[in-house]
Amino acid sequence: MPTLVQNRKAYFNYEIAEKMEAGMELLGFEVKSIKNGRGSLDGSYVSMSDEEAFLIGANISPYQPKNTPISYDPKRPRKLLLTKKEISRYGVAAGKKIAD
Repeated sequence: MPTLVQNRKAYFNYEIAEKMEAGMELLGFEVKSIKNGRGSLDGSYVSMSDEEAFLIGANISPYQPKNTPISYDPKRPRKLLLTKKEISRYGVAAGKKIAD
């Protein structure tokens, strides 16, 4: 599957020692929006809580603003789809920031 959203600035600002691929829990219109290039990872990071990983601060603009629910938050936390083995591999305590 092709990469749809990438933070190119992270490669300039940080030394990337290891890459990891993860799925993300999205709403239907968020998938359409990302496919149209309306996603941004600038300033986002991964946070762990209760043995789950969440992407915090990623911005996904609405696909069709007039048809988007009023309560939609483009910067809402999104659950990352990782196995418990992958999460425990990093040995990070709950609530601690992993990467930018």
